[in-house]
Amino acid sequence: MMWLLTGFAGGVGAITRFLADRWLTSRIGSTWPFATLIINVSGSFLLGLLTGWCAGHTGFGAWQTVMGSGFLGGYTTFSAASVETMRLVHERRTLAAVGHTSGMLVSSVVAAGLGWAVMA
Repeated sequence: MMWLLTGFAGGVGAITRFLADRWLTSRIGSTWPFATLIINVSGSFLLGLLTGWCAGHTGFGAWQTVMGSGFLGGYTTFSAASVETMRLVHERRTLAAVGHTSGMLVSSVVAAGLGWAVMA
């Protein structure tokens, strides 16, 4: 049953990511992948919150798996970030590609740490 719930939550997370990406892209209107950055950083923060909370409370491992691996795993996306970086490289926007990759990595790790610190 756990794998079914996690898979369902992952699908809901992927749909949420798709809708958030479309909404953010329509509002920002930039060729730089801000939407993916915002989605991945916000998802990392939420996963930090969830993980920090579950670390201090016993008996929520199943909920952490469903929401963390499932929903937030579907919501955040390493593959889209990778493809967007390669698009920037293909467009010969090397500095933008490096900024996108390093900025997303650092921002996501910091966001996860902040989320964990808030809930720990």
